[in-house]
Amino acid sequence: MRNNKGTFQFVFMIVLMLALVAFPTSASAHHSWGRYHWARTSNPFTLKLGNNVSSGWSSYLSTASTDWSKSTVLDTNVVSGSAGSNCSPTQGRVEVCNAAYGSNGWLGIAQIWTTSGAHIIQGLAKMNDTYFSQSAYNTPAWKQLVMCQEVAHTFGLDHQDERFDNPNLGTCMDYTNDPDGGGFYGPSNLHPNQHDYDQLVKIYSHLDSTSTIKAAPAGFANADVHAIDNWGEKVSDNGKNAVFIKDFGDGFKIFTFVTWASE
Repeated sequence: MRNNKGTFQFVFMIVLMLALVAFPTSASAHHSWGRYHWARTSNPFTLKLGNNVSSGWSSYLSTASTDWSKSTVLDTNVVSGSAGSNCSPTQGRVEVCNAAYGSNGWLGIAQIWTTSGAHIIQGLAKMNDTYFSQSAYNTPAWKQLVMCQEVAHTFGLDHQDERFDNPNLGTCMDYTNDPDGGGFYGPSNLHPNQHDYDQLVKIYSHLDSTSTIKAAPAGFANADVHAIDNWGEKVSDNGKNAVFIKDFGDGFKIFTFVTWASE
């Protein structure tokens, strides 16, 4: 009897571990960029997304906005862009742009300007048409994935998974070789999933006493960080995605989150 009981317990533990791996719970959602968030005094708060994209990208921005607005703590509102031809940031909002930025290696980037209080004060999301004009990336699936992910980085969200040779998790915050899914890759990675919404609740669970920020150092808000050479120190890079930090001191930093293209 003891042997049978021990065998049963062993088999039960194996089945339980496999179940936890196969079906992770929402409590395990933990994919934020440090503690960075937008300061606000109530939830849900509304974040403006400046539309500086061409007509071929407008539907992807609209879909991403609708998807992320399903969050219980965040609403996004697509408004007329004010970034200009250089995709310059605007304090208090995210400017979304696309252009042929050149064969510089990146498919999409997100940039956030942050303060010592871990507050985001402005952001950019940029899509590189130099690569999206190529057959490998000129698909609705790739455009929706990258738009959804880069916009989400400006909220303070990180990736859920950074492997790209495993089945999709069904979220745009997952690395993948096949955003459309199907076959080995399983579900599509075109939209957020519940883990993403759970993480947003964690990030924005507390309220701030004010939505204002302290005075920024000269050259911070309008810093030219378009060229790779101006992104600052590279702090991580796995060949698919990378993070750079430009430090202005006194807690003021600009983060650049990069999705590399496959050359």
